[in-house]
Amino acid sequence: MAGAALSAEVDRARLKNLLIQDCGSCHGLTMNGGLGRPLTQDALKDFPVETVRDIILDGLPGTPMPPWRPLMSEQEAAAIAHMLKSGDTR
Repeated sequence: MAGAALSAEVDRARLKNLLIQDCGSCHGLTMNGGLGRPLTQDALKDFPVETVRDIILDGLPGTPMPPWRPLMSEQEAAAIAHMLKSGDTR
């Protein structure tokens, strides 16, 4: 059981690092915006977590937002969406 908890924590740390480094390169390291729109808790308050997950996975055509589906699972995208919606980005 402890191994599963450790694995989940490692995955969470990896996803937070991806969020800060990869998402932060366009959305700003504090998620307050840059090339991409802000991804703060307040900026995402009207978006259901499923919508945020789907945008992460499929990108936004006609914008610089790329699809991440080839690089992450739906569960990973959902975890990132939950982090963003809850403001848990650090």
